[in-house]
Amino acid sequence: MLRAGDRGAARARWLGTGLLGLFLLPVSLSLEVSVGKANTIYAVNSTEILLPCTFSSCFGFRDLGFWWSYNGSDTFKILINGTVKNEKSDPRVHLKNDDRITLEGSTKEKMNNISILLKDLDFSDTGKYTCYVKNPKEKDLQHHATIFLQVVDKLEEVDNTVTLIILAVVGGVIGLLIFILLVKKLITFILKKTQEKKKECLVSSSGNDNTENGLPGSKAEEKPPTKV
Repeated sequence: MLRAGDRGAARARWLGTGLLGLFLLPVSLSLEVSVGKANTIYAVNSTEILLPCTFSSCFGFRDLGFWWSYNGSDTFKILINGTVKNEKSDPRVHLKNDDRITLEGSTKEKMNNISILLKDLDFSDTGKYTCYVKNPKEKDLQHHATIFLQVVDKLEEVDNTVTLIILAVVGGVIGLLIFILLVKKLITFILKKTQEKKKECLVSSSGNDNTENGLPGSKAEEKPPTKV
């Protein structure tokens, strides 16, 4: 059995864990940064590419800071940085180290978009691009997200032959099932009509037999009127 001291220590540990969870919960639900679902994007040399970045905060923001960095095989540099005064203001760029970069996002109407457009791509632009956000309203809480850009000579065409074959087979099977159901309904309808005609013929034939044999209800039962 646990002694009083052990029970007290256990309660203290549980209390400490609970307080830590309550402390971390607002952090986990506050500032978030996203660069989309794809971890890697591809772009053709000499074209342009939009590098997406959006952020969200449950507590709002004020004088929010943001910046993009590039990390290549042997290079690291800050591409652009700026601030956003509040939810009703658009981002202000304070520093831009590459004239090929333009800020395409807007933070008005809760869009919270700080994406950048990179023009005139070169193979040397291949690397990791990280979007950073820092919110002073949340005690300078900082968050970031990274996307990998691969610059290629040309985009590979996806071979959809197998997909088309599968779709054709599935469509053919579904069409065959529908045809079988229609034929089944047609045959059922014809058999039903045939059985109804047979019943009518049997009833008519039975009536004629009764008439010829002089059974009750037939014409042979009728007698000529008595002369006075």
